[in-house]
Amino acid sequence: MAQWERLMQLHSYSQQLHELYDRDALPMDVRHYLSHWIEKQEWQRAARDPDFAMVLFQVLLENLDIQHSRFVQEESFLMQHNIRRYKHNFQRYQDEPCVLASTILWFLEKEKEILQSAELDEQVQLLRVEQEAMETTSQQDLERRMAGLRNEVQCLEHTMICLEEQQDEFDFKYQTHKMEDEAVKKNQVQLLQHLVNRLNECRKSTLSDINKLLDKADDLIDILVKKELVEWQRRQQKSCIGAPDNVCLDQLEKWFTCVAVCLFQVREFLSKLEELVGKVSYENDPLKAQKPGLQKRADALLKNLLKSSFVVETQPSMPQGKGPLVLRTNIQFSVKTRLLVKFPELNHSMKVNVSMDRYRRFNVFGTKSKALNMAESQSGGMVADFRHLTLKEQKCGGGGKGVSDISLSVTEELHIIYFDTVFELKGMSVDMLASSLPVVIISNSSQQQSAWASILWFNMLSQDTKDIRFFAGSPTATWLQFGEMLSWQLLSATKLGLNKDQLDMIGHRLFGKQQNYNTFKVAWSKFSKENTPFTFWVWFDGIVVMVKSYLEDLWRDGLIMGFVTKGKEKALLKKKQRGTFLLRFSESVIGGITFSWVETTITGEPEVKTVQPFTKDDLSQVPFHEIIRNFQILETDNVPENPLLYLYPNIPKDEAFGKYYTEKGGGKDTHTKLFVEIEQNEHTILYFFKFSSALFRSYTCTSIFLKHCFKMKTISIHTNILS
Repeated sequence: MAQWERLMQLHSYSQQLHELYDRDALPMDVRHYLSHWIEKQEWQRAARDPDFAMVLFQVLLENLDIQHSRFVQEESFLMQHNIRRYKHNFQRYQDEPCVLASTILWFLEKEKEILQSAELDEQVQLLRVEQEAMETTSQQDLERRMAGLRNEVQCLEHTMICLEEQQDEFDFKYQTHKMEDEAVKKNQVQLLQHLVNRLNECRKSTLSDINKLLDKADDLIDILVKKELVEWQRRQQKSCIGAPDNVCLDQLEKWFTCVAVCLFQVREFLSKLEELVGKVSYENDPLKAQKPGLQKRADALLKNLLKSSFVVETQPSMPQGKGPLVLRTNIQFSVKTRLLVKFPELNHSMKVNVSMDRYRRFNVFGTKSKALNMAESQSGGMVADFRHLTLKEQKCGGGGKGVSDISLSVTEELHIIYFDTVFELKGMSVDMLASSLPVVIISNSSQQQSAWASILWFNMLSQDTKDIRFFAGSPTATWLQFGEMLSWQLLSATKLGLNKDQLDMIGHRLFGKQQNYNTFKVAWSKFSKENTPFTFWVWFDGIVVMVKSYLEDLWRDGLIMGFVTKGKEKALLKKKQRGTFLLRFSESVIGGITFSWVETTITGEPEVKTVQPFTKDDLSQVPFHEIIRNFQILETDNVPENPLLYLYPNIPKDEAFGKYYTEKGGGKDTHTKLFVEIEQNEHTILYFFKFSSALFRSYTCTSIFLKHCFKMKTISIHTNILS
């Protein structure tokens, strides 16, 4: 990046720059408008060589004349006046051009000192930045580079104006020269040669500037396509399976559009050069030799950028699905594509079409062609939002699995949905193709749980988004990857994921008791294929569904320990005072939750007691916090008592659950007591539950409760209506 451009970006050092140029020796306007030329000259040599200094002095005055002509055309009266005054002031160096060279050299050295101070401050600041801020720093650097590219284009635009003015001057004098008599022509040959030499150098310089600009655009496209876009696609993959990653495309759209606009401007510059060659050319003209190569390179860069800019913003999903990427035949799904180069003139002009892969043949029904438009996006982006698509499998004509030789279940078959369109603008035409992440297509809702397991596994492990043969040899997951993915399931459902202790319990379930699970790996078969008596995923997903449906608030508030083995549960409770209890998920019942509490035996020993797990059938009738609130037992003297006093480790029950109670106490409603005698460890224990009589009179509540009692090997049930 040029020195002056870097200085323009130092907002914190702008005051020092103003102070440096608060003098007439080198006006800031001259430094700004002639920045490229000034920085390319050998001022150190000119400060010692009077002849070389005189050449630079004369070229400086010529450049000021060109600037003056530009402001005349732009009707900028103030700048015309300033440039004329600056040129007049520089005339004092006519007899001592080395002094001018030394003065400009001094300014350039002072600028370097300001830059060095800024770079040192930046390095110190970077040392203080923590690892979490690296992404932000990278984005800031990219923003600076984008600003630099825009500035390069602006400077090149000015260069093109100067080049055209030089050519017009040469052309005018050359045409005049041709009309002069032979005696005058001989005297003007040297002047014309000087002008054509200047024009040739200016053309070479312009071509060099365009090449450098394309280098910068190439570097930025490389970052955008191979880094930023790839990272966004990975974030999108993870967000599809519950990760709280940011997948907003607005920033990428801004960057893609910036580079695309700059490249379109370069193409306009190249067209202008073609026009200039048509008017004036000569032997060894650099424009004729280099312009075609630059044109080819600019077009290739732009096509690469445009092809990468067409993406699937929102992956295919059904309204009532477990998550995105699981589609069911004959059920509507939606998907949204987006073009990351935002040209308002393309609004509604680009048609996007939907098609399927050919692994298994499906027909796509619904509105299969939509125009990219800015009305269906909250940010005003160019999107095509397909909301009512359906899939229907072909039953004849080579349908089915015939294309593949892989033996996979339906829920392991991966398919890709494609979207194509054509970009046409300013003579540029580019065919574009975007593809969805692999989807699983099912025909029955009973397959949805297994299909979602496949989506989780693929997007957790694969970064090749077109690998539809993934499950032919599915890789294993590291413990870190696996635990993170499980945590996302609860995090996305309830806003609270898993802690280390809970993950250790899951590790214990999968691998037995270990000191550390970090070196262990989980196979696809262990996750979703092995039945002991049901797969791990069926057990875990049952818990997620139960928590989301009935226990979300309790889980989010940290009241449910949940994932804890029976052995650890006993070890924890036996160290606590009588009445301490905890809530954990059942290891043997899918979607079950239970509670255990500590009692004190006659001999003073702690004893842990547990009730049978409650499932969705119970929780759909009575909220779990009400079960905990009203749970009572009769032991001595037939006095009912709630044994649940302190939520582990020592939180009073009503303090932990009070805000959830449907009654805050003191209600006058008639209540029903149910006494349930249960044989346990050769002792008969009488369990007592209390419900409002209105609730108990509900048939569904009564039947659910009685079923639960019989499940606990009830000997007898007694009911008593109390007023």
